Amino acid sequence: MLTKFSVSNFKGFNQDFVFDFSDTNGYEFNKSCVKNGIVNNALIYGHNGVGKSNLGFAIFDIIGHLTDKKTSDLEYAVYLNALNPTDYATFRFEFLIEGHKIVYEYRKKTHREILSEYFEINGKILAVIDRNISNEATFYFEGAESLRNTVENVELSILKYVKNNSVLEPTTENLAFLSFFKFVETMLFFRSVHGNMYLGLEADKIDLAEDIIKKGNVKDFEQFLNKAGIECNLTVEREFDKDILAFNFEGKVYPFFKVASHGTKTLILFYFWLQRIRENGTVSFLFVDEFDAFYHHELSELIIEELKKTGVQFILTTHNTSNISNDLLRPDCYFLMYKQFIRSLAKSTSKELREAHNIEKMYKAGSFNA
Repeated sequence: MLTKFSVSNFKGFNQDFVFDFSDTNGYEFNKSCVKNGIVNNALIYGHNGVGKSNLGFAIFDIIGHLTDKKTSDLEYAVYLNALNPTDYATFRFEFLIEGHKIVYEYRKKTHREILSEYFEINGKILAVIDRNISNEATFYFEGAESLRNTVENVELSILKYVKNNSVLEPTTENLAFLSFFKFVETMLFFRSVHGNMYLGLEADKIDLAEDIIKKGNVKDFEQFLNKAGIECNLTVEREFDKDILAFNFEGKVYPFFKVASHGTKTLILFYFWLQRIRENGTVSFLFVDEFDAFYHHELSELIIEELKKTGVQFILTTHNTSNISNDLLRPDCYFLMYKQFIRSLAKSTSKELREAHNIEKMYKAGSFNA
């Protein structure tokens, strides 16, 4: 799990912006939203322009140099903060993976250019490089002793270099190191506001309907749509030597994407990723930006409940205050985001919050102060 994240001089984040998932309260309701004292289900509310999307891009910057999964040079074209005089951005991740505390900190000048890296497991330093000083890296992995420690390629992470070029001994630290990579390689960011935009997890172009058909999930998708309030019958038709998804209206068949509303098309995108998330171990961490931009509030609640069932650690961003309810999550899992900081509802008031409180009403009444 991701337990703490901080970033500075990246996009809209000038100074250190810290998101601490471990700063929780001991509420006795919706216990599954917090695991091992760490927020597992988070919903971020904030006004336009505070940086909700950029927070997702900051967290997922890590996949650009550690994995071969989907990334986007376009989304990272404007990289450094315009007001910060420093010529690099700093990222710091803290994880709890299989009981191991892992810290990874790095600095980058651009999305591709790595200036420095620092990596430790359970307080033990395992890899360090600072290209301001030299291109010499220091490794403490058992099995990497013979590895050449000069890494001149500024786009090559020394962690990825170790993973791909050494036969590591099966020590506690090395196994945790590989688990860390598996976690990063299975992180997923997506949003539907600007089309099917995603980062991480996959590497190839995706055909949503084709994937649902191949996995034999057409009827399950139909049930999902019906549960979402879209009464329909789905079928598979042959068109130009290709199976396509279609609506069947009492014998009249229409291709799905030709008649589906925009909101229904966003649901097929969500369902596509939900298939991956339901597969145990396929997705380690999920960030869905403006997840309910096209949804009625009841449908938004359904989406949250479906994600909670999977057990995956997730962050959802929204503008919709109707999602702020103790029936869905709990006060230490709802976060108010501002340009300089982010804080849970639980930490935004001196009042003792109880399960019976209407926290949406309290929010609108100004009970949660910045």
